[in-house]
Amino acid sequence: MHAAALMEKIQMLPPEQQAEVEDFVDFIRLRERQRVLTRAAAAASNPAFAEVWDNPDDAAYDAV
Repeated sequence: MHAAALMEKIQMLPPEQQAEVEDFVDFIRLRERQRVLTRAAAAASNPAFAEVWDNPDDAAYDAV
């Protein structure tokens, strides 16, 4: 769907429903931002955890 067609549909809604659409769009954007932050935090922690996980004792545990 093109943005212009979507905008037309939104403009045809009553103001209270336009507000609901805006809230939903904000929710979707926030959810995506949280996913990006979660992925970034996981990637940033990998080097720190690698020191803990990549050791002879852990290798022996993984072999069991």
